[in-house]
Amino acid sequence: MEHSSDLTAEAMMLDSTEASDLDEEEERRPEVLSLIPPYEGKSVLELGAGIDRFIGEVAQKAGEVIALDFIESAIQKNESVNGHYKNVKFMCADVTSPDLKIADGSVELIFSNWLLMYLSDKEVELMAERMLGWVKPGGYIFFRESCFHQSGDSKRKSSPTHYREPRFYTKFFKECQTREASGKSFELSMFGCKCIGAIFAVCWIWQKVSLENDKDFQRFLDNAQYKSSGILRYERVFGEGYVSIGGFVAKMDLNPGQKVLDDFDVHVVGIDLSVNMISFALERATRRDTNLHIQDKPALFRTFFKWLKPGYKVLITDYCRKRKGFDLHDVQAYGKMLKDAGFKDVIANDRTDQ
Repeated sequence: MEHSSDLTAEAMMLDSTEASDLDEEEERRPEVLSLIPPYEGKSVLELGAGIDRFIGEVAQKAGEVIALDFIESAIQKNESVNGHYKNVKFMCADVTSPDLKIADGSVELIFSNWLLMYLSDKEVELMAERMLGWVKPGGYIFFRESCFHQSGDSKRKSSPTHYREPRFYTKFFKECQTREASGKSFELSMFGCKCIGAIFAVCWIWQKVSLENDKDFQRFLDNAQYKSSGILRYERVFGEGYVSIGGFVAKMDLNPGQKVLDDFDVHVVGIDLSVNMISFALERATRRDTNLHIQDKPALFRTFFKWLKPGYKVLITDYCRKRKGFDLHDVQAYGKMLKDAGFKDVIANDRTDQ
């Protein structure tokens, strides 16, 4: 294959000629490793291990590691660098081959970096199912993929890669389920996801959990109110990046470098129960009213108060007209709940006319 004819970092980055991109990608490696769930003393399977991007670091802490790649020269080079780690097994195999035998429930962490974008849509779907089977209950699957466009800048005769929207990967992994010989059923629960690097690369973390009924409300959101077509419909009404009215963030007087639980030119932590909303938020900043779904608002506001640094602010927008199926209160009631939670100088305004 053209992209693997030269076993260098440039080749693995799809022949990028930008040294700054390579330098930043090398700088990002500790950040990628920091996002991986704890693996000290655990069994780790790296799919598409290549020439050694992460194995050397992982092997120092993991209990045992399987480094797998279908390019023989790549896995040989990896072994030549990391063969002194006695807890690492190097395998040359195709991850999509039915001949690849990895016991179900045999590993505690599956890790891959830029692998799924080389697979067809059907192969990604099958890989999600296989990975769910291989990982132990409670274990994790971590992968990073480039999305939307090529990471390198050299022109190619042909490209083996698929630069997909993040929601493509989210869909296949969140819908994946398995029933084991014990009779228990399992699924993958999104533990987190994050954009990382100069190129548009996204990291996903999924955990294998029992298929229980305590996620009924989340399923309702993803399959009804906030299914993908529903989110796009909201955007047609309120504008791209909005599923409700916005324009209030300017009142926060935010400065670059600050951290918020929303979106702005600052460090962002986005939280949502709907997996679809998280997936769309990776593609654009999505603003919405959320508290209408939450019954115990006083407890939520007390949590906000605990999270915030002293002297900092919380901004909440929500609908206040009573509506069946939602927990809504009038403006004055919201103000009182915030004061009772400990907030000072609370301003509660009706912004309907805006």
